[in-house]
Amino acid sequence: MNKHVPSVSVSYAQSGKTNKSNELGMRPMQERAYEYRGEQYLLIKSPPASGKSRALMFIALDKLHNQRLRKAIITVPEKSIGSSFADEPLTKFGFWADWHVEPKWNLCNSPGEGSKADSVGSFLAGDDQILVCPHATFRNAVEKFGIEAFDDCLIAVDEFHHVSANPENRLGSQLAELMARDKVHIVAMTGSYFRGDAEAVLAPEDEARFESVTYTYYEQLNGYEHLKTLDIGYFFYAGPYADDLLKVLDPDEKTIIHIPSVNSRESTKDKIREVEHIIEELGEWQGTDDKTGFQLVKTKSGRILKIADLVDDAPGQQARIQASLRAPAMKQDRDYVDIIIALGMAKEGFDWIWCEHALTVGYRSSLTEVVQIIGRATRDAPGKTKARFTNLIAEPDASEEAVTEAINDTLKAISASLLMEQVLAPRFEFRPKNPTNEPAPGFDYGDGGYDPEKTNVGFNHDTGQFQIEINGLAMPKSDEATRICREDLNEVIATFVQDKPTIERGLFDDEAVPQELTQVRMSKIIKERYPELDDEDQEAVRQHAITALNLIQQGKQVALDIAGQDDVLIDPVAPGEPSPNTALIQGIRKFSMDVRELDIDLIDSINPFSEAYSILSIAMNEDTLKQVAAAIAAKKTRLTPEEAKELAVRAIKFKKERGRLPSISAQDAWERTMAEGAAAFVRFKDEGRYDGS
Repeated sequence: MNKHVPSVSVSYAQSGKTNKSNELGMRPMQERAYEYRGEQYLLIKSPPASGKSRALMFIALDKLHNQRLRKAIITVPEKSIGSSFADEPLTKFGFWADWHVEPKWNLCNSPGEGSKADSVGSFLAGDDQILVCPHATFRNAVEKFGIEAFDDCLIAVDEFHHVSANPENRLGSQLAELMARDKVHIVAMTGSYFRGDAEAVLAPEDEARFESVTYTYYEQLNGYEHLKTLDIGYFFYAGPYADDLLKVLDPDEKTIIHIPSVNSRESTKDKIREVEHIIEELGEWQGTDDKTGFQLVKTKSGRILKIADLVDDAPGQQARIQASLRAPAMKQDRDYVDIIIALGMAKEGFDWIWCEHALTVGYRSSLTEVVQIIGRATRDAPGKTKARFTNLIAEPDASEEAVTEAINDTLKAISASLLMEQVLAPRFEFRPKNPTNEPAPGFDYGDGGYDPEKTNVGFNHDTGQFQIEINGLAMPKSDEATRICREDLNEVIATFVQDKPTIERGLFDDEAVPQELTQVRMSKIIKERYPELDDEDQEAVRQHAITALNLIQQGKQVALDIAGQDDVLIDPVAPGEPSPNTALIQGIRKFSMDVRELDIDLIDSINPFSEAYSILSIAMNEDTLKQVAAAIAAKKTRLTPEEAKELAVRAIKFKKERGRLPSISAQDAWERTMAEGAAAFVRFKDEGRYDGS
């Protein structure tokens, strides 16, 4: 193994709140969602393993019994996820009804009547009330029977990130039509409300009709009883990946290995041989277990590993292994299986509570997929105190024909790392610094307490929320902009860090001025994502998003400096087990105190990718880093008309504040950039480039 990008490491309080139930048998996330059961359009954003399936059961039963809906249709992306909606004796735990699906109406298991779409038609015409089916079946049924056939039904869409506002996404278009007719209720559920391709999940006008319920990763993991630490690591390798696998794989950890797609550059194009190679690295093959079909491998220490091979698609083989992985022992017996090797399987919806390590070879197709894979390791289980995700990335090689693809994978890995740092951190509440501000109840402002003369950083240990004062911060005016700043900053940041020109310039362009990224590029993304917001609200969202991103990055670096550790980025668990999350809290607080004044201009002047570059410069050898930088520099583009227009707007704002226009000969790089942009805007305007826009 060459070098690794240092891992994100987050530690939590083990409060046990996540799994505690109320008198109705609801865990905290489910109770929160149930409070909004009367909403016609409800969006539940909650991490894997937080109980979304059961939350839907509670809500659906209330809609059927108390809100006079006639049917509930639950649609899932894969047949295997249909088992999440199997019968549940909810009355046993305090609820007033049980969840029951007639076997013939779980179309993820049942062959149905005729085609699956015909079965949906029979269900709609019959007396039974609950049906479970794959997304594809639902799409076909809507096409066959029309939107009107689903009047007065609840449509529950699991793994909602599969939906897209793109007209070519049939499920997205059908949901838009159902909402336009306005005679259904919709509950949408997802663990990662952003698509890997950066497409919007819903059109803004449709999204605005949903009431959102958010349960964060922080709340979920902080409330676990057993799991305390989650690590995320990115490792560069050279040569066949199986040769170096044991340098990151601990056979004593329960592990899911996702091998690369046969079409990827990491693949040897022989998936069966890759599995054999992995098994050979682990030890000596002893045969196959007659009962389960698992491979038995003897390690050098003499231990027998039980390995489930989901890659071998020989007739009957995969079905046998899948059946074994659905056995009750998967949840009841930690030693039932040790390692699962998969290709395109064992991801979203796959439930193995004992999994401690999700090891993925090659960059996945999207950030959403990365989040889903990480979720396989974040279940809480007795004796499981640590979990980790490792992504093996092939280091770019100058001799490779596919060097551009290799560079793209590297950039995507950095994007995923930046995003996961945001997802795993506590939530932020930003507020402008005003003389009338007072300390908020429940917030800890550090040793000196709240100081009315300074910008303060408070943290609520019960709710896991930061409160940070910032001079000059623009606040949202409309309800929608307020919701975005409260609920959707991670979605904005996901789009930003996936924007290829942005991350390329942020990492490798020595001449890039930070404000070109924080103001111009982020503004462009905000305008495209939220065109319905006015200019003031767009600017408020931009400021909140870039503040969240940059404060995590700066706080993380300060925490690193305090800890003196190069391989831990967030909340290291040092000897003696300090209280969870204090490292990041201290880091953000110290950064805020060390600067003369925490204001939005300072935040805008920080390159959001500078810390990622410092990590990359350690992880890659110098020649490779130069090669990547050269490849990106070779395709550097001039200002676009849109960028010039945004810079001209910033130049006008500069003039209002300073009483003069930005100077092309200024010492300050950002002032020069604004001046260049304003001049380019005039040139483009004279050329007619803005006519008709």
